[in-house]
Amino acid sequence: MTSKNQIIVPHIWYDKDAVAAAHFYASVFPDSRVTSVTTIRDTPSGDCDQVFFEIWGQKFMAISAGPYFKLNPSVSFFVNFDPSRDKDAVEKMDEIWDKLSEGGTALMPLGEYPFSKRFGWIQDKYGVSWQLMLMDAEDEERPAIVPSFLFVGENCGKAEEAMSFYLSVFNSSRQGLMTRYPAGMEPDQEGTIMFADFMLENQWFTVMDSAHNHEFAFNEAISFMVKCESQAEIDYFWEKLSAVPEAEQCGWLKDKYGISWQIVPGGMDKMMKKGTPEQRARVTKAFLKMKKFNLAALRQAYEGE
Repeated sequence: MTSKNQIIVPHIWYDKDAVAAAHFYASVFPDSRVTSVTTIRDTPSGDCDQVFFEIWGQKFMAISAGPYFKLNPSVSFFVNFDPSRDKDAVEKMDEIWDKLSEGGTALMPLGEYPFSKRFGWIQDKYGVSWQLMLMDAEDEERPAIVPSFLFVGENCGKAEEAMSFYLSVFNSSRQGLMTRYPAGMEPDQEGTIMFADFMLENQWFTVMDSAHNHEFAFNEAISFMVKCESQAEIDYFWEKLSAVPEAEQCGWLKDKYGISWQIVPGGMDKMMKKGTPEQRARVTKAFLKMKKFNLAALRQAYEGE
């Protein structure tokens, strides 16, 4: 089921494969489709393809904008297969794993683990990471696709703090499950977060700490667009989340954990999808000059005032 009012939308940055990747995911997952493709012209990266798509009811956006950021497993997407909802859950899981494996890299092979009867973690051929999980009948129902944050390196041990911070910032929020590392699982420290999930704006997310030696960290390759209905909302999220002044650009910001967010007007999609080439060009020219978006100025640019 698609969330009509999805406030937070994962945004994936590709070098040049956004359109191909979106069509690939639409072919891999059930109830998935590419909803629109537009081209933003004359950006610092040249002409950029912008793609809106849905994967199993979760809305995504992607852009082809040059080789500036490399996708890595610090942000991944849980794919939940629930036998109580779908009698073919195991077969569907195996089929999707096989499709994602083509040209991909298994980070944790599909199999049985202490925490799950069937689980696998894979980085697909485009660089996006997916954690496929067979749900237990006792588990509380979760959406099919859930974004996940892995806190490593300097961030390791901060997953719980980050979750509390996000719960304090966003509306319609609550904590879900929480599992802590027990003693004897070094290098992971007892009491840090093995797995926790939480809801922001009625959307589920997960966090995990890992003290193992990972050669990656959060970056701009996956960011999260927050759709705002007013300038007051834009101002609120900007003030609460932005922690790296030099990262502020074109509605983008970085929070204190290094996770990137885009604070955008809810009507921006419509401007870029439905606008004439001239209207899109004016809006693009306007927003390229901004750090925090000025909603009134964007509307004026769109209307040609």
